[in-house]
Amino acid sequence: MSRLDPATLGRRLDDLLGTGERMIRGVTESGMDTETPGDGRLRDVAFRLFRLGQCYADGMDTARFSDDWRSERAPDDLHDGASVARYAALVRGRLGGWFEGASAREFARIISAPGGPRSGHDLLEQVCADAEAQVERLRAALARTEPA
Repeated sequence: MSRLDPATLGRRLDDLLGTGERMIRGVTESGMDTETPGDGRLRDVAFRLFRLGQCYADGMDTARFSDDWRSERAPDDLHDGASVARYAALVRGRLGGWFEGASAREFARIISAPGGPRSGHDLLEQVCADAEAQVERLRAALARTEPA
């Protein structure tokens, strides 16, 4: 089985974040406070998707990837879909700049991560899989908040 190259994975991650950004943009403040079973408020579900992207860039810069994003709550200033979408745009910009400057050596580096050390490439594959799952959580949460 051939692995996707880091550039393709980076585009995949950006596509997933872009999907989440578009999905959340129009949600009102009251909609963002909707509780989702097992995931907290809708704003937390959305925030975690974009926080994951930020954690990847930070983890690659520091050689340590934290799994804390899974339990983080959205800051109070991310009160509606538009503010979360702005955060998403900032994260996508940060990641875009990071990928633009990254060499092949970056992806071979060993990063400390939950479950043990792994290469930056392996971590990127995992982050893409986690982002895909988070987009599906967001999609399900949004479907539950739609008016009947």
